[in-house]
Parts: sequence; structure tokens; C-alpha cells
Amino acid sequence: MRNDWSGQTFPHPAGRRPVVGDVLGMSADTPLQSAMEHAKGLGPIFELKIFDQKFVFITGAALAAELADESRFAKSLSPALVALREFAGEGLFTAYNDDTNWALAHDLLRPAFTKAAMQRYHPVMLATVQELFDAWDAGAEAVDVSADMTKLTMETISRTAFSTDFGSFSRSEPHPFIPAMIAALKAGQRKGSLNSMPGAALMAKRIDKRNAHHQAYVDSLLDGIIAERRAGEVDESDLLGIMLHTPHPETGERLDDLNIRHQILTFLVAGHETTSGALSFALHYLSRDPVVLAKAQAEVDEILGPDRDIEPTFEQVPKFRYLRRVLDEGLRLWPTAPAFTRSPREETVIGGTYRMRPEDWAIVMLPLMHRDTEVWGDDADQFDPDRFEPENARGRQPHSYKPFGTGERSCIGRQFALHEAILVLARVLHRYDIAGDPDYELTISERLTLMPEGFELMITPRVPAQAGASDTRPAPSIDQPGFQATSQG
Repeated sequence: MRNDWSGQTFPHPAGRRPVVGDVLGMSADTPLQSAMEHAKGLGPIFELKIFDQKFVFITGAALAAELADESRFAKSLSPALVALREFAGEGLFTAYNDDTNWALAHDLLRPAFTKAAMQRYHPVMLATVQELFDAWDAGAEAVDVSADMTKLTMETISRTAFSTDFGSFSRSEPHPFIPAMIAALKAGQRKGSLNSMPGAALMAKRIDKRNAHHQAYVDSLLDGIIAERRAGEVDESDLLGIMLHTPHPETGERLDDLNIRHQILTFLVAGHETTSGALSFALHYLSRDPVVLAKAQAEVDEILGPDRDIEPTFEQVPKFRYLRRVLDEGLRLWPTAPAFTRSPREETVIGGTYRMRPEDWAIVMLPLMHRDTEVWGDDADQFDPDRFEPENARGRQPHSYKPFGTGERSCIGRQFALHEAILVLARVLHRYDIAGDPDYELTISERLTLMPEGFELMITPRVPAQAGASDTRPAPSIDQPGFQATSQG
């Protein structure tokens, strides 16, 4: 993990100090945003030295496209993901490329995201959204968007992954699993951030000791669910059922119970955090732009009609083309999984200059790569869903938009996330008028993912326009060009 790049140096911020390197000016709470500030004026590749650890960042789309070449490069685990392995083990997100369970789990879980599987999940998503609306209608007009979107996506993924209801909208206090999971996750994040500091091993042991009961609770609850399901009747209607009862079609191999627990944790953590953030950013930008909001509501009214309580069918979800562009543009500016790390398969040169060996790694910083003016223009910092109009996207540099990672390790669940997010946006905008606080300045918290913080919306019941559901055009695939969004697996 030393990442010395054969002693090569890259542009770095002024003020580097002996021993601590570039730590001064970095925020422990918002390290990504601190790094983005440090990156100004440093070009498409730069480095930060945190104590004795070198972090090399890619912010230029051309260099990122090189790293996306699967014939030359593969996923690498950053120190943060190495630390996360202690919580999520060999899940799809945290597995090393040569972990045998990664390939097995990836092959076994592909059927969980086919069209037929998504059709089974659709009613679960609708039911969970209705619980959110029931809570909104019974509460105050101002809603905490990020908190409610997190409850929504946690319930959706827990019910579709292993048919468990955590009662997020019915309990006065969260289910004990949720704070335990968050505490265990934060412990892993702290250990990752301490990795390069002197005395890191001793501090990590202290963190482990304080967190042991949280980790034990999470593990025991999931192990109990797995054991109960294994002893019961065969049911392949959710992800857990598929992992328990489906052998590999060629080898006949099956996942063991420990790895099944790792996969469930991976889907819970990565699956709910990324989607809730994407929804929250989309709603933030919609609430700030009356023109975009009006276009989005006109589209949902055209497709869903005048009844504010109507639920979109599975076949209607891909027809919300403008909503998809809103979602894409929010993820361009603030990709909720904001980086991925790459290493070469063998020694190579990138950018025609920099020698890179398999033990070297570089972090593609997506919020800056997605703002590369050579690709996105001089207004790259501005929110504009029309960037994803097919005529505007045509000819754009390949690999310049990567909110779901890249290559064979890109997010296996992106179809699920996109379907859920578009369905939720359609229902919210069809049923409510939304308005944000005009004095609110976007503040972003950094957890495992990025999320707006302190963002509230005023919601009022809405009467949809009288336009009928007259869109008879064939629905595009949710993953086709123009609908492209490719967190990592």
C-alpha cells in the first residue's frame, strides 16, 4: 500500500511539511472536498502525501479513460476499502480481484438483476415509497430529505435483499441493527483514515475494542437470518434466496454462509447509501431550478396522468427520460461513490510520461473528472440536465462519466439503483410541490458516500396537470446510451 510510483513525484499543494506532508489544510471530516480544494491549479494528475503515504489522484478525463482500459488496468483497493474489508469482508465491493469468491458471487448474482428479477422488486419499491408518503402526510411540511431518502433506500434494499423489514417508518427509534451497522462502518472508516499515521496499529486496536460489540451484533443478526432461511423452504425471490440455493451453472459451486453475510452487508451499505445520496442531490437541484422542476413535473404528468396517487408501472419507469437526465446530471456533479482506484496489470506508461507498476495505484476523483472543461465545457460546474440529451452526449469522450465505477468491477446493482431512483422521483414530483429554503447553501457530508447535509424541503399536496398518459414511444433500456451511468463491485 506504500504506492511510491518508483519515486516519481507529481504536482502537489504548496506548504508540504516534513513528516506530516500535506496534512495541513486537510479536514478529517471532509477529506474528499479538502482534496478537491488542494487540486486547484495542479493539472490532471496530482499527489497528496499524508505522513508516509502517497495518494495519486487523476482528475483529467483523458487520463481517466486510459485507466478505464480493462486490457491494461484493473480495480485496486484504496486504504479506505482495505479498512472496510474488516466490516464487509469479501463482498463484491471490497473483494480483491483474485478472491475466488468475487467471481463466484458475481456470476451467481447476475440473475438477481435481470428484467424478470427487477419486475419482482418493483412492487416492493412501490410499497416502500408509499410508507414514506404516509409518514410525510402525517408529519410536518418540512422534511429532512437525506434522512428520509436513507430510510427509504435502506428499507428497499433490506426487503429485496433478504426480505427483512427494519420498520424505518413505523418505529419511534431505529431498529438496533442500523446504528450498530453505522457504528461498525464508521470504525472501519476511522481505521482507514489513520492508516498512514504513526501509531496507527495501536489506534486501530483501540477502535476495534470499542467497536467489537457493534460488529458482533451485526454479524450475529445476519448469521441468524441466513441460518433460519437455510433451514426453511427454498425461496429464490430475493438476493439471499438466490445466494443460498443457486449453484454456479458451470461448476456447481455455492457461496458459503460467511461470504453470503459479506454480500448482504455489501448490498446494505453500498446499495442504500449511493441511491439515497443520488435522490437527495437530484431533489436539491430540482428545488433550486424552477425551469427544470417544471419540465420534470410536466413529464411525470404526461406519463402518469391527473391522479396524484397513481403508481407507475414497471414498463413506465424507463419512459421518464427527463427525470433520468436530472439524475445523471446530479451524479455528474456529485457522484455519491466519488472515486475508484486502478492499478496496471503489468508495467505501463500513462499520459505518455508516468511509469506505473502493478503495485502502484491511482484514485480517479470523479467530482473533478466529471467537471473536466475539455469534455463538459466552461460551464462544467453548472447543473444542466440537457447535457445528457442524446444529441449533446453523442461524440463525448468515452469513459468521461463514471458514477457507477468502471469495467468488470462496476456496480452490479446499477439497474436496481436507477430503477428505484427514477421511480421515487416520479412519484414525489407527481404527488407534491417541493420548495427548498432559498438561503440553504449545499453542504456535503462524507460518509462512505457523499450526501447533502441539513437539506430540507417544504412539501405540499399537488394537483397534477390534466395531460393524459399519452407517451406511446417504446421505452428505452434503462442502461442505454443517453441513459448511461456506469458504486463499483
